Amino acid sequence: MQTAFDNLPNSIEYIKSDPMRALAVTTGARWSALLNIPTVGEFVKGYEASAWFSVGTPRNTRTEIIDFLNSQINAVLNEPKTIARLTELGGTVLIGSPSDFEKLIADETEKWARVIRTANIKPE
Repeated sequence: MQTAFDNLPNSIEYIKSDPMRALAVTTGARWSALLNIPTVGEFVKGYEASAWFSVGTPRNTRTEIIDFLNSQINAVLNEPKTIARLTELGGTVLIGSPSDFEKLIADETEKWARVIRTANIKPE
């Protein structure tokens, strides 16, 4: 393979052990463990793309259950061992509320909708 866009957890060990050379990261900021690797945005103004993972519940889940799950998940994500391991794998821990997550989804939806409109992408 000549080039690839990959999630860091899949390729970080290859980058660190040197059979794979990272040209750039797609996140908005350089990754703290590989500060010598630039972001794509340093070459292409405004470029930023990130993968994210979350936990969701069915639409009609009671607020108190969502709040309880959120507090428990945030507690684990805030543990130093969790932060260290996720950072080691190339991740960034985002701790927040259900409304923060709703905003993230809305912002991401609008961002990629603009890309689709600007590129005039049509379903095939």
